[in-house]
Amino acid sequence: MTVEQVADSAVYRPPAVLRPFVERYVGYRYLGYEAGVHLGMPGRHLTVVISFDAPLTLAMQPDGGSATDHLSMISGLHDRAVEIRHNGNQHGIQLDVTPAGARALFGAPAQALVSTAVDIADTWSGRTAAELYERTAVATSWTDRFAVLDELLLRALSAHVPYPSSARIAATATWQMLTASGGTVRVADVATELGWSRRHLTEQFTAEYGLPPKTMAGLLRLERTVSMLKRPGHARLGEVAAACGYADQAHMNRDWQRIVGRSPTAWLAAEQLPFVQDDDHPDAAG
Repeated sequence: MTVEQVADSAVYRPPAVLRPFVERYVGYRYLGYEAGVHLGMPGRHLTVVISFDAPLTLAMQPDGGSATDHLSMISGLHDRAVEIRHNGNQHGIQLDVTPAGARALFGAPAQALVSTAVDIADTWSGRTAAELYERTAVATSWTDRFAVLDELLLRALSAHVPYPSSARIAATATWQMLTASGGTVRVADVATELGWSRRHLTEQFTAEYGLPPKTMAGLLRLERTVSMLKRPGHARLGEVAAACGYADQAHMNRDWQRIVGRSPTAWLAAEQLPFVQDDDHPDAAG
């Protein structure tokens, strides 16, 4: 018997006070699709996922690590695509958390979560983590679920006050220049502008974000290619490569093979679940 496919999604921007720390919430409910593996692509965000009907099965290191199951979790920045295994049905909410949000909302630098995934209960108190899951799970609309998230994240924001430091200020300035350029600015030029050596800049940036700035620049370029390829009737691959700062299409393909493990064309062909379309989602340098 053929099961009718359901594709329901909703995108929400949190209040202005939260937006430096979490850029958007995405609610999704997909039913009746072919079972398979969805790739979680690396980029500028840490990711919080609340999974309603069944635990999320996630392999942060597909080549060498085992998969873990989570009902609510946060995963850090990562330099390789991660595997999300599904049975054709997915129902939950994803939050795109900025690196600044790691400290402001969860009390830890982005470096502490790099290339890993942990249950929300490992970062918040068990009571608050349970409240997050229970209240969003029983809510009857995306609007109500997003309101619960606003309330609990505002509460978390008031509980964590990150202290400033000169190293963090410089790392943040580097982050802003990398993201503003879509990963095309040279790290040496950033170091010169900030008056630091490239080595010192790399050390301070990595201590805060967990990945070197050169690695992060490559991920930002790839992130923009993903954004462009998700669009209906996307540009030709050569045009995408040029727009995203690659020397040519072959350069882009090499990065995709190294980071994603497949070409852009193969990735598009393998993805079974619909893409959430959001014209306002950040498209660096665009």
